[in-house]
Amino acid sequence: MAECRVEKNLKNCNCTYEPCPRKGICCECLAYHRSHGELPACYFPPEVERTYDRSIGKFVSLYK
Repeated sequence: MAECRVEKNLKNCNCTYEPCPRKGICCECLAYHRSHGELPACYFPPEVERTYDRSIGKFVSLYK
């Protein structure tokens, strides 16, 4: 199994939620958000990510 590259992932992570325990651990982040019917911050442009609306509906409305 591949080793997690937390430091490398953090360089590209645009999540602004500071107490997030999953920052840089992409597999956990993705699993968490999908279990809540959402997508992670990296799917959204910065101005939308800051609103914390990570819904699939918001994603679709941005890219349709």
